[in-house]
Amino acid sequence: MKNNLLILSAGRRVELVQAFQNDLKELNINAQVYCTDMSPELSSACQIADESFKVPRVTDPSYLSTIESLCLENGIRLVIPTIDTELLLLAEAREAFFEKGVEIVISSTPLISECRDKRKTADLFSRLQVDQPAIYNKADLTFPCFCKPYDGSCSVGAIALPHREALTQDLLDNPKNMFMELIPKTYCEYTIDAYYSGAGELKSLVPRKRLEVRGGEVSKGVTRKNFVYDYLLSRVETLPGARGCITFQLFVNEDTQQVKGLEINPRFGGGFPLSYDAGARFPKWLIEEYLMGRPAVFSDNWEANLVMLRYDAKVLVRESE
Repeated sequence: MKNNLLILSAGRRVELVQAFQNDLKELNINAQVYCTDMSPELSSACQIADESFKVPRVTDPSYLSTIESLCLENGIRLVIPTIDTELLLLAEAREAFFEKGVEIVISSTPLISECRDKRKTADLFSRLQVDQPAIYNKADLTFPCFCKPYDGSCSVGAIALPHREALTQDLLDNPKNMFMELIPKTYCEYTIDAYYSGAGELKSLVPRKRLEVRGGEVSKGVTRKNFVYDYLLSRVETLPGARGCITFQLFVNEDTQQVKGLEINPRFGGGFPLSYDAGARFPKWLIEEYLMGRPAVFSDNWEANLVMLRYDAKVLVRESE
């Protein structure tokens, strides 16, 4: 039986593809890492993959059947989602894929629903006893405040409103916009990569301080094993419905050690390669757990204070005539 992997919507995730390739080799598993994209010829990750496939947009009615056919035709047993917009669709299809021998590593539908709707995420943070920014009623806003879509991603549509004059009628009328407390610049941002077993048990937790962000994704960051680690570890040891990589985003005041929850994303974060290089081998654990039947064990053996400084690189491809 083949043990090939498929990374969906691969885009620029070259390092994630390479991590799975490296860990398959280290585990001496003869398997391929495949990728999908709407335009694989223009995806750097697809060029690094062992093979890539063109797929329709996730909103296309044929999207799921296309993914299913690719899996069955290419001996793919493990599917790794990477973008927010496909998570709910894939979670709902997980059981159907599993019956055909394909494991989509994805959290449960209820958990993803809570994570995709930031209004519900607030309730989830409350249950986890994680403090968070206050959410305002549109009819009674306090300024300054922050406006963002409740189902947004990569900071698209997010805007700070320093005073009432910055509020437009379009922002107020948009049914997807929510308004919340504007966190002062005395707070910094942390993204925490967490690995959960198939049973929803925490196996690793790696806080990354975001030093610089570009296009909604971290470009400079550093791992920290400080009070943020201790604060979250005691609260998220179990997360019902969680599977694989979960990223928590927090505002952190390092002077007062105050923490405020921002988002929970049930997928690999864009800055995960830093955690991987620090020793959090999530791809290896996924392969061991889902392809080799070796349950992950808790590990905090990763390197703190490791700095990542990203730069632009290139993948060259010669077009055929």
